[in-house]
Amino acid sequence: MGALRILLSLLALAIVPYTFYTIAQEGFTLFSVFFGDLQSLTWAGQFNLDFLTYLILSSLWVAWRHSFSGQGLVLALCASVLGMCFLAPYLLISSFQVKGSITHLLLGSERADLLISPN
Repeated sequence: MGALRILLSLLALAIVPYTFYTIAQEGFTLFSVFFGDLQSLTWAGQFNLDFLTYLILSSLWVAWRHSFSGQGLVLALCASVLGMCFLAPYLLISSFQVKGSITHLLLGSERADLLISPN
């Protein structure tokens, strides 16, 4: 778990400042650039489509992990828009909340508790 936490910290420390710098330089033009690249049918568009599928899967997992509760849906929306700027801190914080249990981290505490001690 220590290695995962270090990786998540490094990812967050890399992407969050980069994102803020990009916003400061270019403004909030992300969506027009993103969808423009998708329409171009180039490698940039292919990369964006691949990334979009990651965002969809990531947000569905976050919602599922929270049993599609109101909180889970809000967190899923954050995951779908913010990508790794959200996911790295989310997983880092969650890893401490579940006291380092990878089962609880991946499944959510409710499902993990059922798996570990079914009644």
